[in-house]
Amino acid sequence: MASFAIILFINLSIIIGISIAGIKIYNSLIYKKNQVDNAFSSVDVSLQKRWDLIPNLVAVTQQYMKFEQQTLTEIARLRNQLMSEKVNSETRLKLESKLSGAIGNIIVAVEAYPALKANEHFTRLQLSLNEVEEQISAARRFYNSAVTEYNSALEMFPSNIFASSMNYKPKQHFQANAQERRNVNIGSLFN
Repeated sequence: MASFAIILFINLSIIIGISIAGIKIYNSLIYKKNQVDNAFSSVDVSLQKRWDLIPNLVAVTQQYMKFEQQTLTEIARLRNQLMSEKVNSETRLKLESKLSGAIGNIIVAVEAYPALKANEHFTRLQLSLNEVEEQISAARRFYNSAVTEYNSALEMFPSNIFASSMNYKPKQHFQANAQERRNVNIGSLFN
């Protein structure tokens, strides 16, 4: 009778231990998924600030940049596409990279328009845009860190078993576009 009680106690202890470990793994996966969602929301807030600045930037630069209409039109098109509710997160990452490149083209093109560089409203917009871009950069780093942690949990044992049963899929990192990866031509900055 005593050996039966000991075996029952051991079996219950094992079941309780496995249950507790399973609950911890499950909760950890939920936490990591929520961290990714939270980080993406932080990126969203910063991107919304940038989207709000874009119409003002386009309006001010249109007065001076008659020959840059294609770039301004592309910025407006990308902004409108990004603001639509139908864009999934993967497409959104790609569109955001394109928008960053187009905004970078405008900032580079400003060098050819001394009157625009001297415009106080444009200068304030450019400073605001630089601040927002720094916020976006920080939010992207936080997002990429959360994605790395989440994706690692999806691949590690035993959390990978839970993740596959919960139908969790790896998330994509924010990545720099080709223009952002290019080396800066320092000589052109002094002309």
